[in-house]
Amino acid sequence: MSSYLEPTWEAGRAFMARPWQGSVVMLNLLRFRAVADYSATPELAPAEAISGAQAFQRYIELTLPYLRESGGELLWLGDGGHFLIGPPDERWDMAMLVRQHSVASFMAFASHQAYLAGIGHRTAALEDSRLLPLTSIDI
Repeated sequence: MSSYLEPTWEAGRAFMARPWQGSVVMLNLLRFRAVADYSATPELAPAEAISGAQAFQRYIELTLPYLRESGGELLWLGDGGHFLIGPPDERWDMAMLVRQHSVASFMAFASHQAYLAGIGHRTAALEDSRLLPLTSIDI
């Protein structure tokens, strides 16, 4: 079973090549580890083991100031579960919608050094994830 925690080079290139106009909303689907795995960033590990959900909460608390500084906002955060329409054996623990005013502001946020210093909480928290960039359409 594959897991997806970081964008591939190809996906990043395709994202940057899209003709974005205006704001972008990132749909995040998140599946947490039972116990957070800080092996890649032991300097961020708490003294006692914590759950993936707890590690992700640390990530959110660290991230929000930088998200807001870049002009972004957390639109929605909520508990997930199993799909009503979708694979019956697939579940997501949490869904999150984050809006950035532009791709440039998203990139400024994603490359902020203080943000990057704490991204290990996200990595420790997640077993699997999906990130789908969305733009609005006129109807």
